[in-house]
Amino acid sequence: MVNLGMLIFVLLHHAAPVRASEPAPVVRAHALEIVDSQGKVRASISVIPEGPARRADGSITEHGLKVFPEAVVLRLIRPDGRPSVKIATTEQASGIDLSGGIDPTYMVLSSEAGETSLTMTNKDGRRQVIKP
Repeated sequence: MVNLGMLIFVLLHHAAPVRASEPAPVVRAHALEIVDSQGKVRASISVIPEGPARRADGSITEHGLKVFPEAVVLRLIRPDGRPSVKIATTEQASGIDLSGGIDPTYMVLSSEAGETSLTMTNKDGRRQVIKP
């Protein structure tokens, strides 16, 4: 009889609906990644430490000999893994990169060392730079 009473007690306490707690006022992390249903990263916000230029996967780019300052980077990533929107800032500069679909078109809006520019490149490689 004691066992039956314990079983009923356990079932009643486990059958109670689960209530979400209040949301945390602040989320603190070194990086945030949002993944799709297949587990691929589709958006990320991260602090990139000072060092050589790196791709999203961490590999060093062709600009690897140059040391870049610490940066905060927001990336929105296409299903094929290519970042199409990047917003970045450092102590020295800030910029927004917008890439086209599968064609190699892109726009870069940047502000660095007291200078601003908008660079637009079409899929045929023609480039136009606008500066004030």
